[in-house]
Amino acid sequence: MGFITDILGGVNWEAIVQLAMIAAIMISGPVVIFLLAAQGGDL
Repeated sequence: MGFITDILGGVNWEAIVQLAMIAAIMISGPVVIFLLAAQGGDL
């Protein structure tokens, strides 16, 4: 069980979370535009 904590302890969680947030922001823009276009709404 010690090797699992060694692996998880060596991970830079802050960088992973920041990359995930940037990815979510970049993906959300086109998704919103696509959903509005699919519903025939005005942009």
